[in-house]
Amino acid sequence: MADAKVLEAQQWVNATYGSVAGYAKCPEDGRTGWTTMYALTMGLQHELGIGPVVANFGPTTVSKLQALGDIGFGWNKNSNIVRILQHGLFCKGYWGANEYGGYGAVTTEAVKALRVDMGLPDGGTGTTGGVTTAQIFKCILNMDAYVVVAGGTEKIRAIQQWLNSRYWKRDAYSIGPCDGIYSRDVQKSLVIAIQYELGLSPNGNFGPGTQTGLRAHPLREGDSGIFVELFTAACVFNEPVILHGLDDTEVRTTFKSTFDGKTREFVEIFQKFSQLYTKEDANYGVGEYDTWAQLLVSMGNADRAATGSDTRFEITASRARWLYDNDYRLVGRYLYDPPGSTLDKEIKPGELQTIFDAGLRVFPIYQDNARQLADFTYSQGYQHALNAHDLASQYGFDRGTTIYFAVDYDAQQGEIDGHPQGIVTYFNGVVAGLANRGKKYFHGVYGSRNVCINVTAKTGARFSFVSGMSWGFSGNLGYPLPSNWSINQIKEFKVTNGSDTFDLDRDVWRRGSEPGVRSVNDTGGPADSYIAYVQQLYDHALAYKSSNNVSTNASRLVMEYIRHKKYSGLQWWWLADSYDGDFVEYCNTRGMTVRKSFTDTITGYQLDATHLMATANGFLENFDLPDKRESTGGDIAGWGGDIMTFWADWRNSVDEYASPLTFCQAKLAVPGTVSSFGYTDMLEDVDGYLLAKYIADDEDEDADIVKWMKGHYNNGGGLTRFRSHFNRRWQNASNAHACCWDILAGPSDDTVSLARSRLIAGAGVALPTAYILLPGNEEKFNVFCQAFADRQLALIGLEDSLAAQYKKNLAVYRKQAAQRAAAARSDAKNRQS
Repeated sequence: MADAKVLEAQQWVNATYGSVAGYAKCPEDGRTGWTTMYALTMGLQHELGIGPVVANFGPTTVSKLQALGDIGFGWNKNSNIVRILQHGLFCKGYWGANEYGGYGAVTTEAVKALRVDMGLPDGGTGTTGGVTTAQIFKCILNMDAYVVVAGGTEKIRAIQQWLNSRYWKRDAYSIGPCDGIYSRDVQKSLVIAIQYELGLSPNGNFGPGTQTGLRAHPLREGDSGIFVELFTAACVFNEPVILHGLDDTEVRTTFKSTFDGKTREFVEIFQKFSQLYTKEDANYGVGEYDTWAQLLVSMGNADRAATGSDTRFEITASRARWLYDNDYRLVGRYLYDPPGSTLDKEIKPGELQTIFDAGLRVFPIYQDNARQLADFTYSQGYQHALNAHDLASQYGFDRGTTIYFAVDYDAQQGEIDGHPQGIVTYFNGVVAGLANRGKKYFHGVYGSRNVCINVTAKTGARFSFVSGMSWGFSGNLGYPLPSNWSINQIKEFKVTNGSDTFDLDRDVWRRGSEPGVRSVNDTGGPADSYIAYVQQLYDHALAYKSSNNVSTNASRLVMEYIRHKKYSGLQWWWLADSYDGDFVEYCNTRGMTVRKSFTDTITGYQLDATHLMATANGFLENFDLPDKRESTGGDIAGWGGDIMTFWADWRNSVDEYASPLTFCQAKLAVPGTVSSFGYTDMLEDVDGYLLAKYIADDEDEDADIVKWMKGHYNNGGGLTRFRSHFNRRWQNASNAHACCWDILAGPSDDTVSLARSRLIAGAGVALPTAYILLPGNEEKFNVFCQAFADRQLALIGLEDSLAAQYKKNLAVYRKQAAQRAAAARSDAKNRQS
C-alpha cells in the first residue's frame, strides 16, 4: 500500500537532487524500498560535499558525518541533512517531523523510539536525548527493521537488541537489525561479539584465532557469564532442532547467562542431531569447541570424526581399502559426466562391486553443470530426472534409492523461487521426470542449507546433502541445518595413498538417515516388507472369519488390528467403532505384533500406519456424503480432525503468525516442517481415505486390502494420490473451501461437535463459530479456508508437475475466490437458519 509520507520523500529527493552527478532517481510510488533509501543516501552525500554520489553509505559518508558531530535537538548546520533524516524516519515507520528541516521535539522523540527499538539507550530525557550519530544515521537510511517482522520472533529480537546494546560503540561492530530473524548479518554480529570477548581484532570470520580462543572456553552446567550468553544466543539462533519420527517434535531453548540443566538438555539434543556426540561421549551436553563450531558455521569443525565421503574419482580396490582403513563407510559417486567435461567423474564399470566388496556403501549424485541459474529450468529438471533414472537403472540401483540432484553454487532466495529459471522450478521438473518413469527413485538435493530447506519444503525432497564446507555461501549463513539432512560435506582434501593421489570430500553421515546402497539389482521395494506383514494379517483375518463365523470384512479386521493400540478409547469408538478384541488376541497368539510404520514408495517418507488405518476405519464408518461441500464424521478421522487441530494451533500462534495465510504457507502439509498438520499427516489422511473408498466400493466381495496396497505402493497407484483424493472427496476447489468452512464453523452433527469441543475448545481456543462473529474475523477465517483449498491444489500441482497448468488453475481459482467465499458464507448461514 502506498504511503503519503514515503511518496513525499520520493518526490522531494528526486526534485532536489535529480541533476546531481551520479544521482539515480527513485520510483515515486509511495513504497519504501532500497531505491528510495539509496536516493536519500545520495542526497546526503551531496550535502556532505561528496561527488559524484553513489548508492552506498560507505566509509567516506560515515567519516564526513562524524566530522559534523552528533545531530540532536536544535541542530541547524544544514536543514537538508535534517530533512533527509526525517524522510528516512518516515520511511522506517516513525513520525519524523511535523515540519521539515528543523531537529525539534517531534524528531527527537522519533529518534528516541528508534534507539530503544534498536536496543540502545535513548540518550536522555526531554530534548537532551534522541541524538543521531553517524552510525544511527546509516541505519535510518537502510532497509533493516527494528521491530519484529513476519516470521520473526521476540526471542531472537531480544538477542539482537542485546548485541546492539553491548557492542554498538565498538569500531568493528555495525548496529544490526532487530527484526526477530536470524540472518547472515546477525550471524556475523555474533562472531564479532565473540571475537571482542576473546580479545581479538574482530573481522566476523571464523578464523584460526577465533577457533583457538573458543577451544579455551568450554562451557558446562553451572557456568555463567558473557560466554554463556553468547553460547546460548547461538543455541537460540539454531533452533528449533527438529526431530522427525512418527510424532515430529521441535526442541527449543532460551537466551540466558547461566548454563543450567535445560541448556544442557538442549545441547545434548543439538549434538545428537548434528552428529557430534551421544550420551556415551564425555563431551555430551558440554559446550566445547566442536559444539561452538557447529553452532557458528556450516562446516563446524572440519576435522571432526566423519564416516562419509564423496569424490569425482573412480574408487579402485586400493582406494576403497584406504577409505575403509580410515573409517569411511559411505562414498558418493556421480551417475553422469556431461558432454564436454574433462572430469571423467561417472561411475565406472565394475566400480560399484569394488565398493561393496570393500565393505563400503554408496550414494548416487546427479550433476549436469548446475553452477548458474541458467542451468535450472523445469525442462532441464525433467530431462535430468529421466537421464538420472535411466542411468541409475543401468547401474542396477534398487527401487527406493535416493538420487541427489546438485545445486553447486550460492543460489539466492530470488533464484530459488524464480520462474521460468529457478531452483524450485527445476526440482518440480525432477519430480515430474521421476514420476514419468514410475517413481522408482526418490529425489534428494545437494546445496546450501537454504537451498536444501526450500527444495525440501516445496518439492518434498527425501534427504538433504548439505554443502557445508562452502561456509561463505549466503545460503549457509543464518540458516540451521535442514531437518532432513543426511550428509554434511565439511572438507575437501587430497588423499595420498602410496603413489596414488585423489581428491576427496569429507562428509558427516548422519545415523538413521540415508541408508546407503550396499548391493544392486534387487527387485524388491521399500514397502515390500510391510505389505508382506499386511498379507499375514489378512490371511489370519480370513482364517478367523471362517473359524468363528464372523461377518466383518477381513480388511476391516486388519485395519482394526494395526490401529487398536494407538487409536482406541471413547473418541475412536465414536469415530471408527470398537475393534474386534478377539481378533487381536487371535493374531497375538500367532506371533503378530503391531508394526507402526513403513516407507512410502512415492515420497520416501515414513508413514504412520496406525494413523493411516485409523483414518480408513473412520471413513468406512462414516461415508455418508450428501454434498461434497459438507463434512461428516468420517472427515474427523482424517483431514477434518487435523484441520481442527491446525486451526487451534494457528490461534495459539497468532503472535508469531498474525496472518492465517502466512501460517498455512509455512506449516500446512509442508515437507520437513514440524506441524500439527504435517506433510506425512496429509499423506496418511489421503491414503486412508482412498483405502476406505476401495474397501467400501467392493465390501460385499470382501475387498482385499493387500491388493490395494500393492497397487497403491508398488504399481503406481499412489502417483496420483492427491488428485484421486481431491476428485473423489471435493471435485473442485470451491467445494474444498466450503467443506473446510463447514467442518470448522458450519452446522454439525454430534460427531463433528464432539471433535470441535475436544480438538479446538480443548486447546483453549474459541470455536470458529464464535470467532467469525467478531469484526474482521470472518475474512481471516475465509483466508484460512482458502489457504486449505490452495494447499490441495499445490499438492496436486506438485504431484502432476504440470506447472503451467497448475498456475493457470490457481490463478482462475484466486480470481473467483471472492464469489466462492460469499457463496460459502451464504450457504453456511442458510444451513444455520
